[in-house]
Amino acid sequence: MFSLDLTRQFDIIDAAGEHAHYVQVHCVISYMPTPALRSLGSFEAWFFHDAGDDLAPWAAIRESRPMWALLRELGPSSVDVHEEQV
Repeated sequence: MFSLDLTRQFDIIDAAGEHAHYVQVHCVISYMPTPALRSLGSFEAWFFHDAGDDLAPWAAIRESRPMWALLRELGPSSVDVHEEQV
């Protein structure tokens, strides 16, 4: 399967206002593999709001990736939403 995992990480604070742990919420969209999707290989990118980067240019670079044109033509085989404590 070709999988697209969109993940959002949340900082969980305890009653004293201190960091307790992180929770990641995943939306995994899977597609039947095609030669074009296989040719994309793997890719990973993270954005951290507190790192001083601007979200707009970061997102624009991700939006220009060739996978979006391929995925628009295909219907997903499955969608899974889950969370995990990290």
